Amino acid sequence: YYITNNLRVGWCIFRTLKNALKRAKEFIEVNKKNDALDTLHEVLRMRRHRQYQHDLHEPIITLYLSLCVELKKGHAAKEGLYQYKILTQNTDINSLEKVIRRFVQTAENRAEEASKEAKSSKGDMANVDDLDMLYTPESLMLATVSGEDDQDRADRTVLTPWVKFLWEVYRHVLDILKNNNKVEKLYQDMAQLAFTFCIKYERKTEFRKLSDSVRNHLNLIIKHSHQTNSINLNDPVSLQLHLDTRLYQLDCAIKISLWQEAIKTINDIHSLMQLSKKKPKPQALANYYKKQALVFSKANNRLFEACALMKHYQLVFDQKKTATVEEKQMLASGVLMATLAIPLPASMSENEKYLDLQNSTKDKNMTLASYLDLQHAPTRETLIADIVKQGIPGKVYPKLQPLFKILEIDFQPLKLCSLVDNMLTNVEKTYPDLGPYAVDVRQVAVLRLMRQLAQVYDKISISKVVSLVPYIEPLELELLIIEPAKTLDLQLRIDHSTQTFIFGSTIQYQREETTSGPTVQQMPSEMFRNQLVLLYSALNKSVDLISPVMKVQAKDGLRHESISVYMKSAKRDQLNMIKRKEMIEHRKEYYENLNTEKERAELQEREKTRREAEKAETKRRDEEEKRRTEERSAREEKHKTNSSRWRKSRNSWNSLERSRLKV
Repeated sequence: YYITNNLRVGWCIFRTLKNALKRAKEFIEVNKKNDALDTLHEVLRMRRHRQYQHDLHEPIITLYLSLCVELKKGHAAKEGLYQYKILTQNTDINSLEKVIRRFVQTAENRAEEASKEAKSSKGDMANVDDLDMLYTPESLMLATVSGEDDQDRADRTVLTPWVKFLWEVYRHVLDILKNNNKVEKLYQDMAQLAFTFCIKYERKTEFRKLSDSVRNHLNLIIKHSHQTNSINLNDPVSLQLHLDTRLYQLDCAIKISLWQEAIKTINDIHSLMQLSKKKPKPQALANYYKKQALVFSKANNRLFEACALMKHYQLVFDQKKTATVEEKQMLASGVLMATLAIPLPASMSENEKYLDLQNSTKDKNMTLASYLDLQHAPTRETLIADIVKQGIPGKVYPKLQPLFKILEIDFQPLKLCSLVDNMLTNVEKTYPDLGPYAVDVRQVAVLRLMRQLAQVYDKISISKVVSLVPYIEPLELELLIIEPAKTLDLQLRIDHSTQTFIFGSTIQYQREETTSGPTVQQMPSEMFRNQLVLLYSALNKSVDLISPVMKVQAKDGLRHESISVYMKSAKRDQLNMIKRKEMIEHRKEYYENLNTEKERAELQEREKTRREAEKAETKRRDEEEKRRTEERSAREEKHKTNSSRWRKSRNSWNSLERSRLKV
């Protein structure tokens, strides 16, 4: 009935699925698991058993996958799952989900047992760069000349193969479940489990491969969105599932310190948001901005970190009505400290700004701004204006409230750095989460100090400046201010012969733009540049003092003229405003109806496609049943013919035998 050399079972055993399952169990009892695996593989591939039977097919695939786990055959498991997916996709999708979850859980349990046996959860895994290539020529040569202890050998022989098999399981399962709306939730769960696997065993190479695979699967969804059973990203539920997975991927990338992958994941999340017609949930957006702030913090990009924290604060403040006062104070304090920690930018002329448009830094900043849903790249000044507009300086912790006034409003160069240092020292002790911003805020305070000193001193000794900055050394102070001085953001020169700072700049090198922050007067170079403007202002003031009546009369004439012009066109302007409002409402209603009709048409098209697919599947099943009936009838007819021939031949042989006996 079967040929043992080729490991193929005869057709009579596969007449029923029950016989095939029985034969596989017999092979297992005699410790021939490879033969049992081949038996079940053949029965899953046979066309005659494509009619799904839950009581028989599910035990067969369960036994098949358990054998694949024991024998560590990932590709065989993928083939079996693919065949089972074809059987159950339109009949019993819950069975497929249950089988896959049990399969993955079994593989995880075996890897966990191997980890305990090797007495290490990571073991020698950190030395394996790529699980798809366990042994490289370099590693083999190194192993021949270096000794390894029992623990390393146990990790290499026990733990590593199971971790590799578990990685193959995740990869094959995701490949089978991709772009299928019936198993969409299962796909997202498996993807998150795969990312957890990378975190648990610190698999950075596999994390990159997994991220690329998930990204390619998303591109397939976009490319083949018209196919049957494809995922619709316009569905809020589907979009939320994808966003949850990407946010978890971003969290894992942060934990494993893969910052480049974190930036790519942020780009993926931004692309998903652009594809959707509806905005994601505020909770998901708040989590997204919070993760973005952490990534920008690790990249030491205080500008976009402050923007992300501002977005997170606005969402929490507007949407979370149950937020406590302490929570709001914590968020507001983080926004304030991140904003104040932004380095003071170098002032640029209009020509320099125009030439800098072609700089790659501009493109990068615009890309990062798009991730935060901003139309223009932010600056320190715009962020300062935003936090003042929203009243954030008054909503922070009480110990932090004077900090904004000291740095951005008050002009007190002799006390500035000491006040900032004392305040930040208390903040670091009381609120450790704000400690990382303290170093940058202290550096900003130093630059603020030098700008304020430049407005009241022509020159000052280096020792005097060092005494005003208690938390910095002279060499560090010089290194800190030399770059702003080189870019003319600070108008000073360092004279080492006299150990002094000399303030001021010649007129030909002075910039066209004044610096931000508190000022009491203009620099001499700025006065030289603005002589005509100052002369015009002084003459206007003189005219106002000499004849104040002329100014009053001019204002009255201008007011009467404005009133008369307004009265002439008031009704016309009012009618135009009403028409414009009606036109805007009409266009708004038109576009809303257009979007509604478009969504209804897409829904009808998907429903039509689904009905056609069901009709085609029903037709295929009827034809398959008809073909099987015809084949069964042909086999029965052939069997009857063979039986008749056999009886005739037996009767003739018996008659010949009787004749021979008579003779």
